[in-house]
Amino acid sequence: MSKYILPVSVFGTVFGSAVLLKNYVTGGRCPSKATIHGKTVVITGANTGIGKETAQELAKRGGRIIMGCRDMEKCEAAAKEIRGNTLNPHVYACQLDLASMKSIREFAKRINREEQRVDVLINNAGVMRCPEGKTEDGFDMQFGVNHLGHFLLTNLLLDKLKESAPSRVITVASLAHIVGKIDFEDLNWEKKKFDTKQAYCQSKLANVLFTRELAKRLQGTGVTVNTVHPGVVATDLGRHTSLHQSRFSSSVLSPFFSLLVKSPELGAQPSVYLAVAEEMEGVTGQYYDVLTEKEPAPQALDEEAASRLWEVSSRLVGLEEEGQSSKSNPPEEGQSKASKIYLYRQQSQSALESKE
Repeated sequence: MSKYILPVSVFGTVFGSAVLLKNYVTGGRCPSKATIHGKTVVITGANTGIGKETAQELAKRGGRIIMGCRDMEKCEAAAKEIRGNTLNPHVYACQLDLASMKSIREFAKRINREEQRVDVLINNAGVMRCPEGKTEDGFDMQFGVNHLGHFLLTNLLLDKLKESAPSRVITVASLAHIVGKIDFEDLNWEKKKFDTKQAYCQSKLANVLFTRELAKRLQGTGVTVNTVHPGVVATDLGRHTSLHQSRFSSSVLSPFFSLLVKSPELGAQPSVYLAVAEEMEGVTGQYYDVLTEKEPAPQALDEEAASRLWEVSSRLVGLEEEGQSSKSNPPEEGQSKASKIYLYRQQSQSALESKE
């Protein structure tokens, strides 16, 4: 009997430590009990994972929820489920493909036309370490969806957010930003060998830089902007990682890994907290690790890089700067042939509309 004591003790110690560690990294639930009756929340990627749970939690709190999703069949099903679970009839599914500038513009146009207000925008959708590929407009898939798509969407909804102030913008980033690097000479991985991990880290660093720059530009408007790492969450986002692709990892390591990750419901709590907490009123330009405000990586504090990324991103997605047209700021670094063609079409369309 004694020969089993040591193995059992070791296992118990490891298991207990894992449980304590899991409790630490999950961060718990949103401490605020605030309701958001009369407020409108736009959430991207809301048909599954963290986005879906965020939508459900905010629907419980009385919000009018707009779920922007690529797959409308799944989005409609999720919206119906949330309406049933929360008894909140104001949960709606809308078409939004962040890999398409056209889709983003159509979605934003619909929101601006049909919604009286937008109190909270949660940039939640994302792709992680996917195989090499381009968006509809020729951007690297991870940089295009995770950063450029949300960059364009946020800018297109800014007037509505300002009209609804005090309002909030929340972008779901990742701890992976700490090893990210913005390669302004090759944002779309056209000159160097593609590295899916680095492409993901670059896009997440871009999320933090975008948040800090946007917060500076919105000072005094009543619109606050923050970004959050939700923790390690069990969602489909990591389906391209080695843990899911290796038979050894999935069969042997996965059970232990599961002890350290949180459920999508808990993963949604940081976003919910930033969206509703009374103490978050007026807080802007910050990075949150789960529910705790922390300083991001040094490269995320580079104001020059943040400003440069803003300018480059504006040109890439065809946005007009204040007092300057896209034509006066021609496509430069980091642009693919496809994105230059996209900008040309946008400029041509704007010129035709101005003549009408």
